[in-house]
Amino acid sequence: MMEADDFAAELLDEVYNFVGRFVAYPSEAAHVAHVLWIAHTHMMQAWESTPRIAFLSPEPGSGKTRALEISELLVPRPVESVNVSPAYLFRKVADEAGAPTILFDEIDTIFGPKAKDNEEIRGLLNAGHRRGATAGRCVVRGKIIETEELPAYCAVALAGLGDLPDTILTRSVIIRMRRRAPDEAVEPYRRRVHKPAGDVVHKRLAGWAEFIAADIGNEWPEMPAGIKDRDADVWEPLLAVAAAAGGHWPRRARVAAVALVALSKESTPSLGVKLLADIKTVFNDNEVLATESILIRLCALDESPWSDMRGKPLDDRQLAQKLRPYGIKPRVVRIGTATPRGYHMADFIDAWRRYLSTPPQESATSATSATAVAA
Repeated sequence: MMEADDFAAELLDEVYNFVGRFVAYPSEAAHVAHVLWIAHTHMMQAWESTPRIAFLSPEPGSGKTRALEISELLVPRPVESVNVSPAYLFRKVADEAGAPTILFDEIDTIFGPKAKDNEEIRGLLNAGHRRGATAGRCVVRGKIIETEELPAYCAVALAGLGDLPDTILTRSVIIRMRRRAPDEAVEPYRRRVHKPAGDVVHKRLAGWAEFIAADIGNEWPEMPAGIKDRDADVWEPLLAVAAAAGGHWPRRARVAAVALVALSKESTPSLGVKLLADIKTVFNDNEVLATESILIRLCALDESPWSDMRGKPLDDRQLAQKLRPYGIKPRVVRIGTATPRGYHMADFIDAWRRYLSTPPQESATSATSATAVAA
């Protein structure tokens, strides 16, 4: 009779082969991560936190929607969330039959120019990664406005163009999809044809999850070097799934984790971090600069966003607002005989050290070294 671990490792191999028939992944790490994420959705009560998986690309036709379509066959209680109302989503998440797995395509429309129109959905996506999380809503009943808290915890897969807010990205396994090259081939997907095979894999995953549900949350895997804090929250359930499956999956999962975390660090920095870096450039060797001088120099930087902030250049008020969260405020400075408002370089040193430097113990970590550690 096959050992349980052998069965589980072969089951994940089966998921790996099935999704790989239809999705052209940008890397082996992305392929492995998708498999582990699918498996973790069947064990949601075991986790303290559930990672989102975000399939993002700069252009359409890169396989993002296909990744969600294949996920829909394999995850429990899938809900495809394109053009659904907030009320519908809240009720589905609170369903007594069990939380859904939300598959949210065209997510860029939720966080794009009309983001304020989708505040409730954004709140659900932001809050729902923690077990026990709730999302607050105001409900009008006649002339009375009441508040209610609804469960928000559920698994979420996202697909969209461009990027997402940091609040979502830092809680996600990020898969940067690409258009297929001429020599990259995948099998054409037809749901009516491939659903039966997907249902078989789904039932096997559900059965395995039920078998190990009581034990999988008892021991947590040790994180690879350099994966900590929010990244550890994201990868802990996926590494736990790999450890429970055994075989070659723990090693593959650790290599994938380090590779994808490293790639996420190379992504476009937040606007705040970009501003700190550019101000460091414009200060050069100056100890003090007037606000006006900083703004002129920022707008003159090549490929700088500061000359066009929603159609207008960055101004002194916006500059102060963006620097305030880092503990940096403008003040009266002396430049020659003039006393304009401006900034001292010394006030930026701590923020530059914290946000522009490589975090401790991560500078030596790479996907290559992770392979050696995982082995």
